[in-house]
Amino acid sequence: MSPDGARDDSALQEAARELEAAIHDARVAFDCIGLGEIDRAHTSALTARVAVDAAVTAMQSALGLPASQSATTNAAGVTRLIADQ
Repeated sequence: MSPDGARDDSALQEAARELEAAIHDARVAFDCIGLGEIDRAHTSALTARVAVDAAVTAMQSALGLPASQSATTNAAGVTRLIADQ
C-alpha cells in the first residue's frame, strides 16, 4: 500500500494476476500462429485481451477511478465471440 493510502493492494494484486494471464495467453497465441493453429491463436488472443481489460479495471479501482465503460463492454463482447466459436 502506498504511503498516501490511495491505492488498494488487493486490486493491484488482481491487476498483476490478470497481466500475468494476459502474457500467458499472448504467448500461446504467438506459438499457435507458428504452428498454424489459427483458430486457437484467435481464441488465445481474445482471452489475452479480456485479461488486459480486467487488469485495467483493477488498476482503476486501486486508483479510485470509476471503472471504464469501454473495458466492460469490450470484455463482454469478447466473451460472446469466444462462446460463438
